[in-house]
Amino acid sequence: MNRALPLAAAHAVPPAIGFSGRVLAGGRVLLGPVHIRAEAGCWTCLLGPSGVGKSTLLHCFSGLAEGLCIDGAVTAGDGRPLAGRIALMAQSDGLLPWLSLIDNVTIGARLRGQPRGRDRARALLDRVGLGGLAGRKPHALSGGQRQRAALARTLYEDRPVVLLDEPFSALDVANRARMQDLAAAQLLGRTVLHVTHDPAEAARMGERIAILTARGVEWIEAGGGAAPRAPDRAEVLEMTGRLTRRLLEAA
Repeated sequence: MNRALPLAAAHAVPPAIGFSGRVLAGGRVLLGPVHIRAEAGCWTCLLGPSGVGKSTLLHCFSGLAEGLCIDGAVTAGDGRPLAGRIALMAQSDGLLPWLSLIDNVTIGARLRGQPRGRDRARALLDRVGLGGLAGRKPHALSGGQRQRAALARTLYEDRPVVLLDEPFSALDVANRARMQDLAAAQLLGRTVLHVTHDPAEAARMGERIAILTARGVEWIEAGGGAAPRAPDRAEVLEMTGRLTRRLLEAA
């Protein structure tokens, strides 16, 4: 069983997050106009065609929208700034090639001048199946191993709001299911916004599911009990089919 990491006292009440408006680059609209809200303490899955602005939305929430014009508002449900309360797992693993795996996991603490907590980092590497590789450099890892290392780094950050951009895309079926289960356990009670292109993943993981298109956001009622749901459960298979149909219609 994957025992969840305790949420740091300073982050005990994760906020809802919301975006309303547009995002532009050089006068070209990358996203919106759109209004979307990820509810507090809930795992929200976001699907949609490529190029519709899903990753752009995550960059706006994380404060990494440099060079973009945000014509709108990024908000937290408690009215406080989001800076310092968000962990982002981007599509690229972002591992620094000159650092060992364990130093990559603890890089955030190092840059902030905080104690690195290497025992906790080792425990996370064990949980993602990389416990014996803590001293390796990224070039010695497979793509799937690098993605699991990036997941460990994201979990290590221990933030109340977590943004995941296709976090399991490089994994084989068995590791994908295991990492989904691990992430669900470790991030229980956090506000999670999870971008995915995989309808089956959304059907399995989402407490709330949204499809983003050029026309706006469509919310799809999640069913089949508490997440993560068994991938062969009838309700999950039905939801996978329904989401696939909606994505085909939106393409």
